[in-house]
Amino acid sequence: MRTVITILAFVIAYLPAQSQNNAIDRFFSAYENNENFTVVFVSPKMFEMVAKATNDSKNSDIKELVKDIRGLKILSTKKDPLKYYNEASKKIPLNEYEVLMTVRDKGDNVKFLTKGSGDIVDELLLLVGGNDDFVLMSFVGKLDLNKISKLANKLDIQGSEHLDKLKDKK
Repeated sequence: MRTVITILAFVIAYLPAQSQNNAIDRFFSAYENNENFTVVFVSPKMFEMVAKATNDSKNSDIKELVKDIRGLKILSTKKDPLKYYNEASKKIPLNEYEVLMTVRDKGDNVKFLTKGSGDIVDELLLLVGGNDDFVLMSFVGKLDLNKISKLANKLDIQGSEHLDKLKDKK
């Protein structure tokens, strides 16, 4: 009986995290075939390959960061950006995240949200909406917030310019 209760406790603890990821996955999948969106998914295998290929000391911090990343998803559009920003804000359980920072700049609403605590978090969610563009970026893994913007800039990821705001505000 004790084993059943222990297993049930683990399942109950796992479900909220799973539902949050499912909400993001459902949002991505709703628009992944829409031609108005740019969709990027970087698998854990790709991050493993980057970690193995990064052998010089100049990029050692990149290697250390990418070895623990389990995935990256980006969804962006320039068509009706505020509509998608508001939709994402309603469909993704943002209350399950800790607000790291919000920025309102030149008509853009930028939210940095994390799951986890301290400088090492389990997920970094970037949500941007304004007059010009909508960006939803989800990094999942053991993420060092002090190094994540450097990685995004090295990989030349669309939307990574918003991560510089995170670095500047720390």
